[in-house]
Amino acid sequence: MIVSLTEWSSRFLEAEKTGIGISAPTYEIPDLDVEDAYQIQLETIRRKTQSGLEVTGKKIGLTSKAMQEVLGVNEPDYGHLLDAMEVKNNGCISSLRLIQPKVEAEVAFILKKDLHGPNITVDDVIEATDYVVASIEVVDSRVMDWEIKLPDTVADNASSGLYILGDRKIHLSEIDLPSIQMSLYKNGEFMNQGTGNAVLGNPATCVAWLANKLHGFKGSLNAGEVILSGALSAAIEAKPGDRFSADFGEKLGKVSVDFE
Repeated sequence: MIVSLTEWSSRFLEAEKTGIGISAPTYEIPDLDVEDAYQIQLETIRRKTQSGLEVTGKKIGLTSKAMQEVLGVNEPDYGHLLDAMEVKNNGCISSLRLIQPKVEAEVAFILKKDLHGPNITVDDVIEATDYVVASIEVVDSRVMDWEIKLPDTVADNASSGLYILGDRKIHLSEIDLPSIQMSLYKNGEFMNQGTGNAVLGNPATCVAWLANKLHGFKGSLNAGEVILSGALSAAIEAKPGDRFSADFGEKLGKVSVDFE
């Protein structure tokens, strides 16, 4: 099957620019496969970097069994992070930047060494990690009403929106990743909680998966990159005026963001 990468990339870019969602690619192409969907994503990222933006890292999605079952898949997906997507801790997000945002909390890895698949292990990830921080990912879909299947979210850069990093930099020797506990609050009200073992048993396992997955696309994880390792709990819808805060405990601390 031949998919017009340029056409679908243009549609997603136009939706992001105008704030008006589009129909899902699989609505028009029911047999769109994940490999072609990644090619659409890569075309969009190529065009963004050509316009002057820089790739700052990657994000991993669909790391929980519950979300995988919803979309009928048995592995995560990934998207790219760009410099324009980072919001400072305790910063504000304009409602004009997003279409239908939701908030997730996760552990972010900052790498000091490259990770080239295909045989990356958790130990390799630990050795390559400079430090981890608490993070919030604001996911967004350019597809109307979040009516997506796996190829749709993959083509849409894994429904990436924005990301916020916490201020406390913790080396992996100081923390046990699977036992990390996170509580997510919206306007001061407790929403949900999660632990590190909710994402493939260990956030570092997710990073290893991504390094190995990228090998198939002739890609890698690179020193200095931010890797969002997967949501520890369900995403919560965000509206103008909302404030979100994720509390990762004494070591990693809190990360917060406001929606104007």
